[in-house]
Amino acid sequence: MKTELVQLIRILNERGWSPATSTNYSFVDEQQQIWVSRSGVNKANFTEQDFMTIDENGVGTALFHGTKPSDETQIHLWIYRNFPHTKVILHSHSKYPVLVAQFNEHFLPIQGYELQKGFKGCTSHLDNLQIPIVDNTQDMSELCQVLDARKNEVQQHCFIIEGHGTYAWGETLFEAQKHLETLDYLCECEFLR
Repeated sequence: MKTELVQLIRILNERGWSPATSTNYSFVDEQQQIWVSRSGVNKANFTEQDFMTIDENGVGTALFHGTKPSDETQIHLWIYRNFPHTKVILHSHSKYPVLVAQFNEHFLPIQGYELQKGFKGCTSHLDNLQIPIVDNTQDMSELCQVLDARKNEVQQHCFIIEGHGTYAWGETLFEAQKHLETLDYLCECEFLR
């Protein structure tokens, strides 16, 4: 999976979704080891060597002891703990989710789009979906506490951080990518509407 995820990271960067070394990514391997992207890496040049292993506290392990993981590793750990079937997490800084969050408070309401069926579990364009929007903070513990309080609202394997970007995940790389692209498309439609 590592090779395929590297390819996707470069594709997302080409779309402009990870400017200025932003964004972070992680996956769980066959031994249940979490790998997360290192901090400060240009995603245009991202390689397999830019992933590092971490423990359950987000500290680098083995050869990576002392290496700094992504600043937002705690968010990845929160998702893995609360959605235990998750195998891949993608974080994007694409523009439309950031923009649409400025005009919606707490939720982005979605209904009537055929593509909303890109979210696992959504079977109709008539389903009334609400994508959580959480306040941005540099304190990852505080952000995870907000996510704890709103966990039951996270239904579509994604959420938006206001003024920041999106997180999306899945049981496979394909599913995580589908959730991320579905969310971005819907945000663009809502913003342009």
